[in-house]
Amino acid sequence: SKDGTKIVIGSKDTTGRIWNAKTGSPIGEPLRGHTDWVQSVAFSPDGKRIVSGSRDQTVRIWNAETGTPIGEPLQGHTKWPLQGHTDSVYSVAFSPDGKRIVSGSHDKTVRIWNAETGTPIGEPLQGHTDWVRSVAFSPDGKRIVSGSGDRTVRIWNAETGTPIGDPFQGHTDL
Repeated sequence: SKDGTKIVIGSKDTTGRIWNAKTGSPIGEPLRGHTDWVQSVAFSPDGKRIVSGSRDQTVRIWNAETGTPIGEPLQGHTKWPLQGHTDSVYSVAFSPDGKRIVSGSHDKTVRIWNAETGTPIGEPLQGHTDWVRSVAFSPDGKRIVSGSGDRTVRIWNAETGTPIGDPFQGHTDL
């Protein structure tokens, strides 16, 4: 969490869990709702929400205080759930203002979501030729960076979804 008092961890057991960073003890009940491994979790900038991404192809938003889901998982082009990916979700992150979520998937795409409504923003960002392992917003929220199994790092305009420059290449392995 932003204040450093809590840690959130996703697990192969299909749950997420919030931990007290000082004592190492769990806080509340596990975050239940995914049907496959929870591969990525992150706190919102204000620490009030948690986003999780799973091999079940969904992104879920949680109340960080109560551990209850907010809406349904994000999926397809419906309001809730966030499930527009067609394969496992490997990485999720909130924008610095907490209004958007970015997700990266084994389906080789990056998606941007409205964190308040659960609707996708624009079309999937395409360009990677292998699974997207890591995603993040820039500190000003204007760019998204993605790292892929294709051994490239790409930078995207977070407003338009267009690539900025050529991919960074040079890694010889994942």
